[in-house]
Amino acid sequence: MTDEQKNLLAVFEVRVRDLMAFCDRQKLKIDELTDLLGSKERELEQALKTIGELKAKCDSMLTARVVSVHEKEVGSARMRLSKLVREVDKCIALLNE
Repeated sequence: MTDEQKNLLAVFEVRVRDLMAFCDRQKLKIDELTDLLGSKERELEQALKTIGELKAKCDSMLTARVVSVHEKEVGSARMRLSKLVREVDKCIALLNE
């Protein structure tokens, strides 16, 4: 083997080692990113679960508010009706005198 071939072989070996080291670093980086992705997916699932719970709670509160508004309207309508009935009773009483 000539000196030039030995130099080429040495350069090739160095480049192969560099490539293998690069591959090892990339594998570590891929593992880190895979772990990070799993963590973010779990956070997303938890956030979606929380959003669903809050949405259900909001819907329940809106329903309760609508029911309470209707109850207030019913109460005020009863009071108005009672007032009208009393006025009619007064009028009848005045007519009977």
